[in-house]
Amino acid sequence: MSTKDGGPVVCYSCNSPIQGRILTALDKKWHPEHFTCNTCRKPIDCAKFHQHDGGVCCVPCYTNHHSPRCHGCGDPITDRVIQALGVSWHAHHFVCGGCKKELAGGGFSEQAGRPYCSSCFADKFAARCAGCGSPIVDKAIIALDAKWHRDCFTCKKCRKPVTDPTFTVMDNKPVCGKCA
Repeated sequence: MSTKDGGPVVCYSCNSPIQGRILTALDKKWHPEHFTCNTCRKPIDCAKFHQHDGGVCCVPCYTNHHSPRCHGCGDPITDRVIQALGVSWHAHHFVCGGCKKELAGGGFSEQAGRPYCSSCFADKFAARCAGCGSPIVDKAIIALDAKWHRDCFTCKKCRKPVTDPTFTVMDNKPVCGKCA
């Protein structure tokens, strides 16, 4: 074999002329046995390889030594990587800490390093309304040493929402100015 200028084709690795089979990769010519993985040093004889730190890596070495590891299972991630909470996850391992629903592509809240869907986060960690006992996930009224949904902060007597900043208290429940 020869180059366009008539000279022999030279191996990028050993700088010797190549007789016989030529491997072309990364815009360079190689003896097939000289195109090797930087990690295991074995020849890369398939079309798939990875470039890493200025060299090449066979697929198994790249997967075992350089792929991100899933925070959920510890195995290498070879396809879609979810980056969340400062770590990497397989999409099927990035799940709600409550209901175990996959969270990839959706919103989530974090508690103690674990992701939760909005429903489970509210059920497990949100403040509870002193009126109905349900989680408060939006604005709250803070009164009588408790938090209340706006619609739950009602007069003990007439059951209408207490909207005045002043009210009286009966049995630790608000009483509007009209009923007081």
